Order: sequence, then structure tokens, then C-alpha cells
Amino acid sequence: MDAIIALGGIGSAFGLSASAGLNAYIPLLIFALAAKFPLDNPLIELSSPYDILTNWWVIGLLVVLLVIEMLVDKVPAVDSINDVIQTVVRPVAGAFLFAANAQVITDASPLLAVIPGILLAGSVHTTKAAVRPAVTASTLGTGNWAVSILEDVVAVITSLLALIVPIIMMFFMIVVMFFIGRFLWRRRKRKRVAY
Repeated sequence: MDAIIALGGIGSAFGLSASAGLNAYIPLLIFALAAKFPLDNPLIELSSPYDILTNWWVIGLLVVLLVIEMLVDKVPAVDSINDVIQTVVRPVAGAFLFAANAQVITDASPLLAVIPGILLAGSVHTTKAAVRPAVTASTLGTGNWAVSILEDVVAVITSLLALIVPIIMMFFMIVVMFFIGRFLWRRRKRKRVAY
């Protein structure tokens, strides 16, 4: 039974970290709310220092940052500036979420959990940042808002599934990471051939 719980925690960590690569604040907010509610018996028990997410001020700040992110990400050109800023924020959020989930299930060093979180959120963010200029160019900026809404919806669904069915989410994320790695490898290969 402990192995299933551990596998579920790892699956949750994978799903939430990947979701952070699309939008850092959606999985952080969903995770914070899951750790806060229901008030008498929260869905997730967080230990220190991760329990900072359950503070009402932090939850409020996440809501404000989420609204700003969702508005800014819908505007052509401004979304590219936002992606540059989020190059740091999203991997850090992914690392925090992965470490917080690893801490829930084990006493492993948080540093060991930070690395996969950074890599996972960073690779999803890199893929998103690589695809977005092509969307802007091919649709003259008119498709940005639709793609951004789709990314937000995927981030919400991924975050919820990571908490509800974490083991299935882990296997799904492994498949997604395979295809992201393949996309990035092919892109790099094409650039080398072009030179």
C-alpha cells in the first residue's frame, strides 16, 4: 500500500510540475487550495516550508498573479515578453511543486526533487515558448488568445488529474515528455542541418 501511495505522490508531482510549464500559477493555486480545503481535513497535508501555500495571503497573491498571467498571455508580442519572464518562474514553480509532493510521501532530500521539477516544467515551457512565435506568425497574432486559453485549460485539467488520478497522470506525463524530447531533438537537428 505504501508503494501505491508513493507512486501516486510521484505521479502528482509529475503532473503538477508539467502543468507549471504551461502556467505557473494554475497548479500552484490548485495545489494550495487542495492543501487548504476542506478546512477540517485538507486533501493534502503539507509539511514546512511547503505549508506556506496554505496562507490566505499567498493564495490571494496566486490569484492576482494568475489573473495577470492570463491577461498578458493573450496579447501578441506581450506574450513573448511574458514567456521570457516565465522562463525563470515556471521551472521554479515546477521545482516547488515536485519537491512539495515528494515531501508529502517521503523524507527524501528536497534537492533531489527540485531537479526533476525544474527539468519537467522547463521542458514544457521551452516547448511552449518555441511553438508560440509560430502561432503568432501563422495567424498574424489572432490565434494567440485561443492557444493561450487552450494552454490554461490543459493546465487546469492536468493539475486536477494530477491530484485525482496521480498514477495515470505519471504514465501520461512520461509519454508527453517523450514527445516533447523528440520534438526538441528534431528541432535541434533541423537547425544543425540548416547551418
